[in-house]
Amino acid sequence: MKVRINCMLILWLLVMNTAFSQGRMELTDLKGSFNYGKSVAVFGGSVSVIPASDTAKALWKKYLGMTITNYGVGGAGFSSLQGKSLQQQVNEAGVFDIYILWASTNDYTNHRAIGNYTDYTEFDGYDTTKLTTQAGGINYCIKRIYEINPQAAIYFFTSSKAFNDRGGYDPYYENGMNRYVEMQKQICALHGIPVLDQFYTGGYNIYNKQLYYHDAIHMNAKGYKRLGELQVSFLAFP
Repeated sequence: MKVRINCMLILWLLVMNTAFSQGRMELTDLKGSFNYGKSVAVFGGSVSVIPASDTAKALWKKYLGMTITNYGVGGAGFSSLQGKSLQQQVNEAGVFDIYILWASTNDYTNHRAIGNYTDYTEFDGYDTTKLTTQAGGINYCIKRIYEINPQAAIYFFTSSKAFNDRGGYDPYYENGMNRYVEMQKQICALHGIPVLDQFYTGGYNIYNKQLYYHDAIHMNAKGYKRLGELQVSFLAFP
């Protein structure tokens, strides 16, 4: 019996030591990320650039040592018809290690055409008339970034939920924003771009929106902290 107890004690000590070691590893693991210390350019609408969004980006800097340059402009979308579009923003960018396309809700809320995943690609001969669609705008941004930096790492953040109407948060609503998000993911699949699905996995809903949103579309600092933790996890090991 005494031998059995001693064996159990040794086993328990080994487990606790392993758990402790793993806990310590988790605090330093991000320095082992391929993306640690990289330069980052961010493109998007207001959700990517409002002051509260700095809460998320501060986590990128803290845990991943990233240097961040913001190109986002309020009201922007991927469609060339939507504000200072992400197409225009990308045109102004220089060389960075990482380019983040942070989708807004503006193409959806302003009823811009979704388009087809083949818009402005080799499949249609880079038809510039398709740049008015969300799909054409995304394909333009990806193509243009690789022209600026052929070795670029491109990551895509999908649109997050919005609560201005049912379509902004219900993934099954017939004419909802889910259609725009699905197109975002299809295009990224075509080009092999890693995607953070903020619409489906952000964790925001009608029961907790009052904690994380300061209006129907924009998150508060607490909401961006929650989102930033998800983004750090994604950016560390995409």
